[in-house]
Amino acid sequence: MLTLALPFPAIDPVLIEIGPFAIRWYALAYIAGLVLGWQYVKRLVQRPGWRLTPANIDDLLVYVTLGVVIGGRLGYILFYRPGFYLTNPLEALAVWHGGMSFHGGVLGVVAAALLFGHLRQRSTLEIGDAICAAAPIGLFFGRIANFINGELFGRVSDVPWAIVFPHGGGEPRHPSQLYEAGLEGLLLFGVMTWFAWRPREPGSDGRLTGVFLIGYGIVRSFVELFREPDPHLGFLLGGLTMGQLLSLPMIAIGALLVARSYGRARASLERS
Repeated sequence: MLTLALPFPAIDPVLIEIGPFAIRWYALAYIAGLVLGWQYVKRLVQRPGWRLTPANIDDLLVYVTLGVVIGGRLGYILFYRPGFYLTNPLEALAVWHGGMSFHGGVLGVVAAALLFGHLRQRSTLEIGDAICAAAPIGLFFGRIANFINGELFGRVSDVPWAIVFPHGGGEPRHPSQLYEAGLEGLLLFGVMTWFAWRPREPGSDGRLTGVFLIGYGIVRSFVELFREPDPHLGFLLGGLTMGQLLSLPMIAIGALLVARSYGRARASLERS
């Protein structure tokens, strides 16, 4: 039976190359996500109910950037390929070869929020809310960069929009990176915007963080049904992938944060 498939678009992963200096789409995606998210949050915290200021967000950008990069890299090393990097430790520094974990990036940002909150005497949960409101922006650009790089592709499929990826074994596959860009990026940004721009209640710190963790955990677990598991890991406990296993605690923590925020907001309203 003839299977139709779309050709993979020939987009050079390197956007600009001048001698040894090269700018890759992957790096540009991180820069775009951080810069656009930074500007978005600066506008958001000017709404009533926020205690953070635009000046705080300017300073927070440095902490978040380090948290994303360091946490994302360490997460990939520890969660996905610990054996390889144990025998090839210098490869851990070769971030231009790819290999970033979103779940590791989350832990890195949590550490950054805790440190920033401690040093500036600000609510860590409010900082988390500000970061999570903009996180889908970076996710969208990151998944588009994954697609351009032809990495993290989907499972073999006969859907009309299946694509033959250069490193996918010659078989048509789900463009799962685009599914993630649409769900983790566009859809989740819409959900977060709806919550973020509503009036901020006293005692609601952590609600946006919880909504993001629940939303990301659900859509990531869903897209993993179409995404090819990492070849060195395959399917794990109960046929789940590493991405799904790491998303389960995110959903649980998110649910606790949302429940806690509504309880605190209700108690604050009763006291007033």
